[in-house]
Amino acid sequence: MVSNDFLGHLPSNIGSLFLPNLQVLTLGNNELSRTIPNSILNALELIMLDLSHNSFSSSIPEAIVGNLSTSLQRLYLYDCNIKGNIPEEIGNLSNLIDLRLFHNELGGPVPTTIGRLHMLQGLVLYGNRLKGSIPYTLCHLGSLDTLSLSGNELYGHILACIDNITSLRTLDLGFNQLNLTDNITSLRTLDLGFNQLTFSIPSSLWRLLITDLLLVDFSSNSLNGPLSLDIGNMNVLRALDFSRNQIIGRIPVTIVNRLDGSIPTSIGELVSLDVLDLSYNNLYGEIPKSLEELSYLKHLNLSFNKLQGEIPSRGQFVHFPATSFMSNNGLCSEARMQVPPCKGKKAIGIRILKYVSMAVGLMRRISHQEIIRATKGFSANSLLGEGSFGFVYKGTLLEGTIVAIKVLNLQVLRNIRHWNLVKIITACCNMDFKALVLEYMPNGNLDMWLYSENRCLNMLQRLNIMIDVATVVEYLHLGYTTPTIHCDLKPTNVLLDEDMVGYVADFGIAKLLGDGVSLTQTMTLATIGYMAPEYGYEGLVSTRGDVYSYGILLMETFTRKKPTDDMFTGEMSLKSLVQESLALSILEVVDANLLINENDYAAMEKCLLSTMGLALHCCADLPKQRIGIENVLATLNKIKLKFLKDLTGR
Repeated sequence: MVSNDFLGHLPSNIGSLFLPNLQVLTLGNNELSRTIPNSILNALELIMLDLSHNSFSSSIPEAIVGNLSTSLQRLYLYDCNIKGNIPEEIGNLSNLIDLRLFHNELGGPVPTTIGRLHMLQGLVLYGNRLKGSIPYTLCHLGSLDTLSLSGNELYGHILACIDNITSLRTLDLGFNQLNLTDNITSLRTLDLGFNQLTFSIPSSLWRLLITDLLLVDFSSNSLNGPLSLDIGNMNVLRALDFSRNQIIGRIPVTIVNRLDGSIPTSIGELVSLDVLDLSYNNLYGEIPKSLEELSYLKHLNLSFNKLQGEIPSRGQFVHFPATSFMSNNGLCSEARMQVPPCKGKKAIGIRILKYVSMAVGLMRRISHQEIIRATKGFSANSLLGEGSFGFVYKGTLLEGTIVAIKVLNLQVLRNIRHWNLVKIITACCNMDFKALVLEYMPNGNLDMWLYSENRCLNMLQRLNIMIDVATVVEYLHLGYTTPTIHCDLKPTNVLLDEDMVGYVADFGIAKLLGDGVSLTQTMTLATIGYMAPEYGYEGLVSTRGDVYSYGILLMETFTRKKPTDDMFTGEMSLKSLVQESLALSILEVVDANLLINENDYAAMEKCLLSTMGLALHCCADLPKQRIGIENVLATLNKIKLKFLKDLTGR
């Protein structure tokens, strides 16, 4: 009975309605209010009770906790406005595996009786008003995998005995008033941000963390002294945040190869890095160009340092905002970075090439005859595919370079340049023939991978590809004063390089929006199934139309169902199918290959629910109801980070 918009309150006799063997009761995501009735205790065989995401205004009934002691394994009362203290009787739930009470208004101490729950694997109490110290009895939870107490009012020391919990993978104690011990082992995620840590981090702590740690957050404390050399042995590290501390000295040589007091060039070798936050320190020197090679870097914050020189402009730097570099008085770049222009650099004006404004004049020009030779006379064997405005051929240039050659109208490409846009190698142009010579993508397009019989994309690959596409769309919409609308986002226009990085192609029908928020297109050139309703009915083109197409593309990427599939007739559509699945079972509509190739179904299900919910926000019927692509990108990055945390926390 999840997500049915039920109103009112649960009847006081609800327990008498249960069959004796009822094992699962889920009433989450409704609008239930008032109290949780004591009669629920009559369901003595209950294994799972989920009343999350409601609006109760009562406390947790002590009777419920006490009388379900032999059966209940999962208790989910999160985000439902419950008040009062966590009852001591919670310790009677001897078979409890997962306890989630986060995002409520619970106060008082963390009950010491929780230490009796020897089967407990997940204790998630963040976002309440819990007070006092962390009880010593939690160290008795030998099966505990996840401990999340962040966002409360806890104080004192983090227990030294927590080292006894060898199964612990995620320790989330941020936003409290805690101090640290150095006996913590085997963690994957360590979040101690916004506490009162006031010491130099000892080497003994780092040596205990070097094996599996992926995410570390020590931000906004009062840590001092230098970083330990042992930090460099954290070989699987994905995110490290030491911002807003008092750390001194240089970055340890164990992280990088060469140091000179600035950000070392070889930090670009941390190829899996997602987040790099070095803000509020005393770093100086230039930002190394090697950071442009960090293709997975989604968040960069170098603000409030003493950096100087030119801000890099390639790679992921094309969409980092000005706030990533603020309060570094020696930096220079283009105007959008809100820093002075670099001396000796000419301001970028209007590019005046008639068809391609990229620096084609600096490229080797290629003749029509060479294109004919490279494509074997545009033979059928060289044909890669057909775009909206022409054909794409595979060709080999005289020097042996394999390229893709597309014949199209190049007008819209005048100011387009982004890391995840297919690169233009050169061009051929005469009175009767216009063609681009593009970088060849050896892994074809997304459509080929989705519908292949012998190849499959895993969950993380699909997320990364869709993030790549979103970065391009954000750039098109917001990267210049004149927004560009792609108009034809679909799987065949998402190309994949040798590293499975997604690139957006086919700008044959793209539109420059100018000063308005929309324009009217008299010819319907987008692809049926992906175009926004207002484009099909009225010819109305806007950036929100691209967002709609992106939402459909997002659904297709994870369901492996085309919006034009024969199964979608009448009122049934890909959008409605996904919408219904959110209330029932999202795993029933996703690509079956994902279920075969992913091991952690719980993490995958949560990720899919969030991703498909985002897709539906993109596909709202009215343009003004759709979210902007910048918010789409930010949300999808958060979904990915949460998915990684869920995987590593298990």
